[in-house]
Amino acid sequence: MPRDYLTRILKARVYDVALETPLEQGKRLSARLGNTILFKREDLQPVFSFKLRGAYNKITLLSPAERARGVITASAGNHAQGVALAAQKLAISAVIVMPKTTPDIKVTSVAAMGARVVLHGNTYDDAYEHAQGLAQEERRTFVHPYDDPDVIAGQGTVAMEILQHTDGAVDAIFVPVGGGGLIAGVSAYVKTLYPNIRIIGVEPDDAPCMHHALAAGERVILDQVGIFADGVAVRQAGEEPFRVARQCVDEVILVSTDEICAAIKDIFDDTRAITEPAGALAVAGIKKLVAREQLQGKTLVAINSGANMNFDRLRHVSERAELGEKREALLAVTIPERPGSFRTFCETLGQRGITEFNYRYAQEQQAHVFVGLKLVRGVEERAEVITALQEKQYPVLDMTDNEMAKMHIRYMVGGRVRGLCDERLFRFEFPERPGALLRFLKKMGHNWNISMFHYRNHGAAYGRVLVGMQVLPADEQAFQAFLKDLGYTCFEESDNPAYQLFLGPL
Repeated sequence: MPRDYLTRILKARVYDVALETPLEQGKRLSARLGNTILFKREDLQPVFSFKLRGAYNKITLLSPAERARGVITASAGNHAQGVALAAQKLAISAVIVMPKTTPDIKVTSVAAMGARVVLHGNTYDDAYEHAQGLAQEERRTFVHPYDDPDVIAGQGTVAMEILQHTDGAVDAIFVPVGGGGLIAGVSAYVKTLYPNIRIIGVEPDDAPCMHHALAAGERVILDQVGIFADGVAVRQAGEEPFRVARQCVDEVILVSTDEICAAIKDIFDDTRAITEPAGALAVAGIKKLVAREQLQGKTLVAINSGANMNFDRLRHVSERAELGEKREALLAVTIPERPGSFRTFCETLGQRGITEFNYRYAQEQQAHVFVGLKLVRGVEERAEVITALQEKQYPVLDMTDNEMAKMHIRYMVGGRVRGLCDERLFRFEFPERPGALLRFLKKMGHNWNISMFHYRNHGAAYGRVLVGMQVLPADEQAFQAFLKDLGYTCFEESDNPAYQLFLGPL
């Protein structure tokens, strides 16, 4: 079956609109990892993504009658731009349905190419269903973002260029995965010509549709997906990409948001280019595999798939990159409340760089300090710092991997209250778009006393709210019904040790 795609890919018409992008060595990352790391720079395409390859190839193969009726698609942004550019080039009418959570930079770009933009729903799947209905109403041809052999063939030209530039002297190619169109085209082409080259997909750990499908041996539908990496926020892998992947993909690696942010910084350090989260997945995957298998001296290719990043999201990326690279530690330390104790504590930390320091008097006998430390040697150095503090008899809580601490507590230190009874703490998430916080507050209503509230708009795709509510034990059943009716993703944090130290009742 993979050989069937070889002819399709060789005949694919992409270069009327697409560039043959360079394959550049990331010199700093290569030196750090002890391997040759090559970036396939699809972020340099005219629409800053590889997606125009498959879109253009598909549309050029439409009949005259299909072209006359126009095309329609659903996309989180990059495929949308590819379809819009292809339609503009071929003078075809195009309608693009995009989730309301799509970054503004992608929406604006699509509209500027003359396509009609329809914003619908909060996920790709919502947009897809709406686009299918419009396609029937307006008799337009639906151009699927990934589940179409002609689209897959267009994406496969990325692999053709990689092998031409390297003469096949590659150990592994790492591919971002959403619905699977790119990895299907790349893997089919590579495995036909060089079956020993490993093809490794990379997905966010909160959108693992291909990973779970390959593990189960059948396509699965995820209950929900994270949309930080909006370009790959898909609940189910495509049928045709899954069929190809089962035969041609060696494995799929999952990476965290912090690891993606660290990879964005790695790419920037080497290229001075800023990829979008989905565009940095491959580099994050390389780093994870190198650490896992202790690889040395290999040639590893990362497909930097796109650069359509909203500028305000850089705040979140910058904040989390050091954590993802294990170059920052977040610690909660309890120190004696007496003269000189604060200076003694700082002396114990030594000359390490401080990224954050929050201190407030808590009780007569002790105080709690929230400190962020720069690390040179990552996890090993973090362990040394904790050991040094413990040897000085300081109680230490490592909060580096505590999501609530990273998202909220670091901005709320010192909020403990005497005499507060029956407080429960909850962390809520909802799709971030204009008016989202107001809608959240309206749904909260007035049923429960809110004793604490923290919201921070930091450029991520989700709005995050930390809420303290006073709930009597007798009201537990009614309160659980309230949470269910509220309908937002919710995590109870009442037992989180960071809450007990810095926010909980005295």
